[in-house]
Parts: sequence; structure tokens; C-alpha cells
Amino acid sequence: MLLHNFIRLNVSPTWMVSSTLLAATVAGAQTLEEVKVQGGRIEQRQFDTPASVQVIDEATIRSSGAQINLSDTLGRVPGVVSLNRNNYAQDVQISIRGFGARAPFGLRGIRLITDGIPATIPDGQGQATTASLTSASRIEVLTGPLAQLYGNSSGGVIQTFTREAGARPEASTQIFAGSYGLTRTNFQASGRAGAVGIVTDYSNFGIEGYRVNSAAQRKQLNTVMTVDVKEDTKARFILNSFDMPYAKDPLGLTLAQYQADPSQAGTSAESTRTRKSVAQNQFGTVIDHQVDKDLSLMARVYFGDRQNLQYQSTPAWTGLNRNFYGTGLQAKGQKSFADGTGIDWVIGMDFDSAKELRRAGATANGEQTGADTRNELNKAMNRDFFAQLNWHFDEKWTFTSGARNSKVILSSKDNFYTSAATDGSGEVVYKATSPVFGLTFHANDALNLYVNIGNGFETPTLAEVAYTTTGVNGTTLLETFNTSILASKSHHQEVGLKWKPDSSTQLDAAIFHIYTDNEITTKLSSSGKTAFQNASKTNRDGFEFAFRKAIDPHWRTQLSFTWMTVTYEQKFRTFPTSSTYVNAGNALPAIPQRQLFANLTWTQNEQSTKAGSFIPGMELAADLVGRTKIFANDLNTAEASGYSMVNIRAQQKYKWGPFNTTTFVGVDNLFERKAVGSVVVNQSSSQFYEPAMPLTALVGIQASLSF
Repeated sequence: MLLHNFIRLNVSPTWMVSSTLLAATVAGAQTLEEVKVQGGRIEQRQFDTPASVQVIDEATIRSSGAQINLSDTLGRVPGVVSLNRNNYAQDVQISIRGFGARAPFGLRGIRLITDGIPATIPDGQGQATTASLTSASRIEVLTGPLAQLYGNSSGGVIQTFTREAGARPEASTQIFAGSYGLTRTNFQASGRAGAVGIVTDYSNFGIEGYRVNSAAQRKQLNTVMTVDVKEDTKARFILNSFDMPYAKDPLGLTLAQYQADPSQAGTSAESTRTRKSVAQNQFGTVIDHQVDKDLSLMARVYFGDRQNLQYQSTPAWTGLNRNFYGTGLQAKGQKSFADGTGIDWVIGMDFDSAKELRRAGATANGEQTGADTRNELNKAMNRDFFAQLNWHFDEKWTFTSGARNSKVILSSKDNFYTSAATDGSGEVVYKATSPVFGLTFHANDALNLYVNIGNGFETPTLAEVAYTTTGVNGTTLLETFNTSILASKSHHQEVGLKWKPDSSTQLDAAIFHIYTDNEITTKLSSSGKTAFQNASKTNRDGFEFAFRKAIDPHWRTQLSFTWMTVTYEQKFRTFPTSSTYVNAGNALPAIPQRQLFANLTWTQNEQSTKAGSFIPGMELAADLVGRTKIFANDLNTAEASGYSMVNIRAQQKYKWGPFNTTTFVGVDNLFERKAVGSVVVNQSSSQFYEPAMPLTALVGIQASLSF
């Protein structure tokens, strides 16, 4: 049925578009760069990877605009729903194949890794704002069964990589200014001295905001130092510091509020001065040692701290003081046999831990008042072992197998209880083994076909086990650790192809089916507090299509399309009343059924995709982005309509004396479509809607100098 519906609804028009673009190939077209990516845990050519993996290169990141949010570029990746809340107190809303969509803030259900260091703590929570885009050389997005080799909450994996220092010292700066008081400044320096290379990047961002009570300011320092310890040993030292002194929270709007004035703040946001402040520091090191041509070893260690203070509309405040650390070991090798066959393999282990002191209390006029109402120490820890093997048993065939054995412990020690009856302490242990199997058919140098299956699991986060329900029909919230929530288990099936008919064209496509047991859903939400439950089986069915083409030395295009249905397969009870049920067949919130990204770019002179290259000339680009409606709650009684928007950009690169200079002008939402950018899932007061920005303009200049 999935395949039949897909062919009937989507293949024909998409194939017509791609066929037309393929026919436009002329002599002298640009060459698409070959890149190596993480195909699960083994690095290999993106084209040969037996998985859905997409790469966003440095040129794309730089040309996206002010490089503030991951959502600015992730929307071009099929299978990824990347919604900008335009609310810096809650972060962007990112889901992959439907995983992570329930998150009311931050990231859940997907893994975020920066320069080999996890930015997701063991319970599956992460913050996209920790990724420094101004110094990133590329972003990799892995979806499908092989993502399960990264452990708990691996509905997908997003990895960012900082650029390495070149042979010559370089200094650069960026200055951006845009609508609604947006400013972005950035200073970067890099260089090498013998065996040591360093890249350090400092950025400052501020905005007054389109909506009332949405101003924000944040600063970030990202430094990566590489040391060639010996010819066969390399060390990387990563220091990241993030400071957001304030991000005002405009909250979501009811439908009536959104229709009347989308720029207003939500109910009580101004009177209670809803806002958040965050400070995070992280240090890590990764050491790679090449034992011989067939064996390499890797070790990593990291630690950091994070302070988070949030003022809610209840009125109340919540403070989180987190310390985290971890280590990992990995051995990777290859072996070729006399008959022409061979294997690539990797084995390793990960240990990660986070401790979080959670405090809460009441507020008056947006300031703390009275004694604490909550004080507890939450902990999350994982101990995982993983292995992957790619067996090239024939020149046409590769067999992939892998597994990850995971143990995750979540616990809470209540420091606030007055008697045994009110002690909210608790601990729960989750264990899972996640196997993955795949087969790739290398039909010829231009075509690879693959099939994968695998299992995964997702534990609740510490925030999701922070409350239980009690009272008649369970309609009262208690601040008690919830040990009753099970980890949801998922089974993934994927069939895909990668076609590269010439050096200027690549097409990737995949069909997937995922079913889960014990899906974690909202049980009761009230006054900014939410209790969760295991409620249902779900089905995720979809088709992903990605197409890139360098038409000639001046024109190139990119197209991505996702068709996906994510539904509950069992009826289950929810609240606010004891007789409220979510029906089988209801769609999961915040996931559009169809999503499209299309880009057309013209460059005056042929551009190189190699990092650090600079070719003077003009570049013009236009993006079309669109999605169908999304539901805001499990009951499917509230929805946000679909939309399509056009964004345009122009860049002029030129040499000005010893400086390489780029000027930038961009306009988003060119035709000023009124739309809901994202939704607050299952919001208890029906303040679901977070408006998209109207027409906005951005101008900027970047200058760099090599010594």
C-alpha cells in the first residue's frame, strides 16, 4: 500500500522534474565533489554508503545567511523536518523520520555530535544552539537503520565538523544586519605553527524580534586545535563556550491570537516576563593513532557544565545546573583477501554521564520569590558497546552488519521531601541490543542499490520522567520521578538507491517503514508541567528523494522531497478528561505529510566546492520551501496550514587588495506569506502556534586576509 500510494501520488511529477533537469546537461558542467561520510560507524564515500546520508558543505553553510540556526540549512535534507520557532528560548524544532517531533524545546529522539564529541546527553536531550555554524566545514545527517549504532534516541544523527587550519595564517570577520534588530558579528583566526594548527571563532548574535517579548542575545566561542603528535598520531582539542544572557520567550499563541495579530506575545508572557538564560562550557579531546595501514585506534574524552534558568508563565522558575562528561574508545580496521574480497570493521565503547541539580520555585512579576518548591539531583548514564562489519564478498555485493548493546540509567534523588510518602526519588534502568543488517548491490560505477533493517530504542528523557499523575482518573500532577515509562522500541526497514550517471549529477532515493511499540506520548499537561506515558504503537512510512545537478559551469540545482505518514496504530486514553481518547489512525503532531525544498543557483564564474577556495564573481540563488499542514496535538483537533515560501540571496565576491571580500543580500519569505512556522505540541492552554517570520531582509559583509 505504501509503495502503491507513493507511485500514484508522487513519483510521476518528481520524475518529470528530475528528467527535465537531467536533459539539461551540457558539456563543461561542474563536477560534484566526492566526499567521505560516516556510514554508520565506518567512513566511506557518500555514494557507496549503504544508508541515507546527506552532506551540507561549507559553501552552502556560508551562503545560507547569518549562520545562526541549524534550521537554516537542514531543510534541504529529505526526511528532516526543521522548523524555526523564532523563539530563542526554546531552540529550533528538528525531527528525523518523525523522531523528535514531540519535543517542546531543544532536541529529543536524535543524536547531535560536534567534532566527535556528543552534544546529546545519555537520556536523549540535546541543544542545537551549541553547534558553531560560523566555523563549520560541513554538516552530515544520517537517517535510517545504521543510525541505531549511535545508541539511545538515534532516530537520526546530525554531526557538525569545524574546519581545519590551512597552511597560511588567516583572519576573517563577518558583519550582518537584518530586520527586527538582527545583528551578527563574527571574528575568526586560524593558522599553523609546525605540527600545531588552530582555528578559533568568536560570534555575537542579537535580535529584538518580530514578536513581542522575543528579544535575545547570545555569544559563542569555538576553538579547535590539532596537533600532529607523531606522523601516525593526531590529537584534536575542542573548546566550546556558549553564553545566552537572555532569550525572552513569547510563548505560543491560540488560534484566535494568531489570526488577530501573529506578532503579539502569548498569554501572560509580558506580565510574568517569560525568558531563559543559558551558559555552557565544554572541553574535549580526540586522539587518532594509525597503528598500520590496516588498523587505527581512536580515544575521546570530554567534560563540561551547563547552567539553565527559565522563568515560566505559571508563574514559576526552573533552574538546572548540569555537569557532564564521557569517554569513548574505538578500533577500526580493514582486511583484503587474495580472491579480491575484503572487510571493513569497527568495534568500540561509549560511556557518558550527566548530573543535573534541578531547582524550582515561585515568581512574582518575573522575579524569584519565596523558598524553593523543588530541589533534586537527576542523573543519566549510559554504557554502550558497538560493532560494525562491512563484508565485500563480491565485487558487486557488500553485506553490512552491526549491533549496539546499551545500558541507560536514569535516577533522581529528592532533596526536598518531608516524609517517605512525599519522597519523589527513583531510578530506572533500560537495556537494549540494537542489531542492524544490510545488503548493497553495486550494479555499476553509476548505480548502487541497498536494503537495510534494524532495531532501535528511545528512553524517556529526564524531563519526561520528572512528573507522575495521581488523583481521580489521574488528573493531578505530582513532582515525583516516574519509573513506569518504558523505552519505546522501533523496527526500521529501508530500501534505497544512489545513482550518479555522470560527474555532475547525483540522485538518492529511499523508501522506509518503521513501526514502534510503547511510543512515548503526552499524558497530562498543565501549568507548564507535563507527565508522559507509553500509549501506542506507531507506523512511519515514507519516501525520500534528493537530487543535485551542476547543469553547466554557471547553473546548478538541488531538489529534495519527502512524503511521510506517521500515525498512531492503537487507540489510547489521554487527558484533560478521563473520557478523552486519541483514535487509531491519528497523525503524530508536528510532522508534515509532504515537504519540498528546491534551489536554483547561478554563478558568474565556475565555483570550486573545495574548502578555502575563493573565486571572485556574483552568485544569485532562489529557494522554494514548502510543506503541507501539521497537527498540533495528538487528538488532531488543532492544525497549522501548509505553506510555500520563496527565499532569494545574492552574493558578490571580489578581491580588495590583500582581502577576499564577500557582500551578501538576502530576502526571506519574499511574497510575505502568513504562516505558522512551528507548533508547541500538546500545549495545555491551546497556545500551539508559533508564527513564521514575515518578509525579512539581511545584508552582510565578510572579509578575510591570508598572511
